Amino acid sequence: MESRTHIAVVGLGYVGLPLAVGLAGHFRVTGFDLNATRVAELKAGNDRTGEIDGARLKASKLAMSTDAAAMAGADVFVVTVPTPIDEANRPDLRAVVAASRTIGGAIKKGAIVVLESTVYPGVTEDIMGPEIAKASGLVCGVDFFLGYSPERINPGDREHTVDRITKVVAGQTPEVAAKLGAMYGAVNGGNVFLARDIRTAEAAKVIENAQRDINIAFINEITMIFNKMGLSTYDVLAAARTKWNFLPFTPGLVGGHCISVDPYYLAEVAMRLKHHPDIILAGRRTNDSMAAYCASEVARLLVGHRSFAARILVLGIAFKENVPDLRNTKVVDLADDLRTRGHAVDIYDPIVDAAEAKHEYGVDLVARVDGSVRYDAVVAAVGHRSFADLDLAAITTDDALLFDIKGLWRGKTMPPGRRYSTL
Repeated sequence: MESRTHIAVVGLGYVGLPLAVGLAGHFRVTGFDLNATRVAELKAGNDRTGEIDGARLKASKLAMSTDAAAMAGADVFVVTVPTPIDEANRPDLRAVVAASRTIGGAIKKGAIVVLESTVYPGVTEDIMGPEIAKASGLVCGVDFFLGYSPERINPGDREHTVDRITKVVAGQTPEVAAKLGAMYGAVNGGNVFLARDIRTAEAAKVIENAQRDINIAFINEITMIFNKMGLSTYDVLAAARTKWNFLPFTPGLVGGHCISVDPYYLAEVAMRLKHHPDIILAGRRTNDSMAAYCASEVARLLVGHRSFAARILVLGIAFKENVPDLRNTKVVDLADDLRTRGHAVDIYDPIVDAAEAKHEYGVDLVARVDGSVRYDAVVAAVGHRSFADLDLAAITTDDALLFDIKGLWRGKTMPPGRRYSTL
């Protein structure tokens, strides 16, 4: 890979943008995204995902466009588009297919196309390659080549950034793998692992998040058990973590673009092979049920309250702490469940874009919690740092319930009369 190598990054979201900015420090890079608003904001130095700060974005040599012609003749195309699931929890590969067709109209002979999106083994070679070939008239493996390098972006994580993590890389040929290894190695100091082949790399990615999902499901299930025994899971975990090899997972709602989605990709390929993935799907069922479980616990603890129809404040709508990302958030399910039980529910999240929450979920976030409204219950659904120091006395009624899903207020003195409960 030489500095004049032209790399096109398809998709400028949480994954594509940090990678494109990193690559632009070493190569000529064009970032392509269909979202004109997103591209305009990035050109103005504003990354609403918070992954790249404005100064770094403005200083970057990254070119950005909504016109696919800007990618024409690129030496390498890197695809970082979403791979969600549909309503039946089956893989939705429409974005991968669309990106492949777009690349097919811009690709030249000798180019490499590398997929970073999470997929099940076989998608790169069996779906993406043929779609590019059909759109371009070129022969895959002869006129252009494929690669796979799974993304490992963790939104809001400032330690495990793209320039500090090991990059798994696979190519259609050893030569392609070596070229991609050099490309990614330029960004992360050569910290590259060459996988045996593309399918192996695809499989490695899809099990990473499935493993986390299963571990979290175990913690969520024991939470349900311990609550029946009058035990706090957080207290139990504090003791268990003193063992050197205990895995430090915690209970809570499991949303997001990876952990709540990727296991279904693995389950899909398993069922195609006539193997029923019992553990994988059991983990998903447990984690998908957690919002309803938490809502039922809140409702149970409100029984006997002076009014059955309580006014409840849910803290957070993002899928994880300290990030504005609300993809596949389960907080909406929690709030909806509480409403069906007769309660009035407000959601407050100072980090999330209110317009995005309205567009994606039809939710009107409250703009502030300043004591002008006092709530009968407050539910800490997301562990944003700012929530830890809220003036709970000012925003709650005298006998309010404080239901702490994330353990934010453990060990703190609660205001007089308030009832504190945690998982």
